[in-house]
Amino acid sequence: MEKNMKSRFVKLTTAVSLAALPTLASAQDLVVLDWSGYEDPGFIGEYIEKHGSPPNYSFFGEEEEAFQKLRAGFKVDVAHPCSQSVLKWQMAGLIEPLDPSRIDRWEDVNEIKESFKIDGEYYMLPTDWGTTSLIYRTDLVDASKMDSLQVFTDPAYAGRVSLPNNVDDVYALAFLATGVTDWTNATQEQFEAASAWLRKVHPNVVTYWADGAELAQLLTTGEAAIAWGWNETPTTLAGEGVAVASNREAAEGSSSWFCGYVNVADGPNSEDAMYDFFNAWMDPASAEYIVEAWGYGNGNQAAMKALGGDVLDGVGLGPVSAPVLAQSPLDNRLREQMISEFENIKVGF
Repeated sequence: MEKNMKSRFVKLTTAVSLAALPTLASAQDLVVLDWSGYEDPGFIGEYIEKHGSPPNYSFFGEEEEAFQKLRAGFKVDVAHPCSQSVLKWQMAGLIEPLDPSRIDRWEDVNEIKESFKIDGEYYMLPTDWGTTSLIYRTDLVDASKMDSLQVFTDPAYAGRVSLPNNVDDVYALAFLATGVTDWTNATQEQFEAASAWLRKVHPNVVTYWADGAELAQLLTTGEAAIAWGWNETPTTLAGEGVAVASNREAAEGSSSWFCGYVNVADGPNSEDAMYDFFNAWMDPASAEYIVEAWGYGNGNQAAMKALGGDVLDGVGLGPVSAPVLAQSPLDNRLREQMISEFENIKVGF
């Protein structure tokens, strides 16, 4: 993004950056397959201090792209998926278990880590998280109606709604709107109800936003008056004087997501350096940095708590009384259905 808070799903704009190969340095340097923007040295000051330089980065624009690159044999040591990809990558043999004894602050790691435990072993270190909620332009809508997710279906906002072009976030919205707050137990009937709800919303959608920068532009210009978006957006835009607000306590609730780093199978470089990288992310200094600079949370829950409730509330990470659908890992069959159905919905089927 052009601002100091960056999107976790930044679409890269040049073929060079999309296909960038890591530069080679010393033998112990890591190669990290990551979202653009996460090469920010503020996250890994402890690693840079120890190694004298950051790792080598290669970037991807979406998780399926990263999956296909790894499956094709692209050699990296560490990758940065979000919660829904972990089981799929593990089943494909692309990642190896972590050794918690080598992660210095393992006891402080957010309890969501248990969601990434497969056959008794941990496969992802949760490092970054955020929330997704109803966002609106206070000067372009009736704020008294912004207390329910059903506003997305209101014909009064036809052509003025923007939803994420991201299957996990968009189905989190749809499940919440149809009464499901834990999608890990969703039935086929509930999935079909959520899909039907998205079809009802589709005629109101001006565009499905690809990243936080695009959503910020849509809201700033007023092309979109209502959106389902990450907490970085209202925090950033409000600071720029845009008349925008969010409501994480809509009647049906809001959502939360987690991403993190995984140990890629057969990585070419030092596992010692890999664990130095993981430990740097769990440094309380990294937690403070990601909250203040990006508006997201860090996987060190003790460090997050130490920042204080006012700080977390100010960036949309504090507790709420309404339901929260946590984007915990799903059964692969259901997620593949979601992917297929969402593609149909976006093109009007």
